[in-house]
Amino acid sequence: MIEVENLSKIYGATPAIQDVTFNVEPGEILGFLGPNGAGKTTTMRILAGYLPASSGTARIAGYDVHEDLMAVRRRIGYLPETPPLYPDMSVEGFLHFVARLKGVPGRDRKSQVNSAMERCNLTEKRKVLIHKLSKGFRQRVGIAQAIVHDPPAIILDEPTVGLDPRQIIEVRNLIKSLAGSHTIILSTHILPEVSMTCSRVAIINRGRLVATNSPENLVAQLAGGSGYELEIDGDVEAVQQMLLVLPGVRFVESIPSQELPPNRRLIR
Repeated sequence: MIEVENLSKIYGATPAIQDVTFNVEPGEILGFLGPNGAGKTTTMRILAGYLPASSGTARIAGYDVHEDLMAVRRRIGYLPETPPLYPDMSVEGFLHFVARLKGVPGRDRKSQVNSAMERCNLTEKRKVLIHKLSKGFRQRVGIAQAIVHDPPAIILDEPTVGLDPRQIIEVRNLIKSLAGSHTIILSTHILPEVSMTCSRVAIINRGRLVATNSPENLVAQLAGGSGYELEIDGDVEAVQQMLLVLPGVRFVESIPSQELPPNRRLIR
């Protein structure tokens, strides 16, 4: 659903991101994890079409972000770190306005707005002016505007920043409820955020992608412990499945190696 290959953004002589490559499968939630200034927001803005890349490619739902920008924008929902809200509008009025902007047909607009409010638990706040809402509810309105046109892909930049613990839990549950019917990529600098929300994690540091794996496997690697590297001649996937059922084995991964013969593979 989301394909990123060798994506780079250079400001003068300063690289914000360099050769970032990853994929997000349909229905998956990918956590884009890294410290502040690592390049998360730059990547999100490029994927959303708000910022051009210096080099590399990004495709969403089969459309190139650079060559087919309007087609991409019709197929994504984007929540920047600061939700793009009009505080003097009501929740329902704002969502109707956004639905018109995003090309939702008039005959479907009411049902789409109602569906977005229901999924984000905003039905009881539909007539409330946005500036009267708590930060947690404003964040929900931000997510609702991202999904009101029912896009296949959703991009969320730091969706829980500045929320209190209860609001964080509510937004996490909301994001998890969107998985399956939507492909989601969310950025954060908080490790528990991805371990509780995401099915896979991509870690970025100083503009470079340094690891991609499931939260469980990454935690196992960070926890240390003994391990083995095996040279395999045969069906690598069958060997991996056999090893995974052994007591004490946390993960099994294939390791690229240029030194082995073509018929052999290295696994850890």
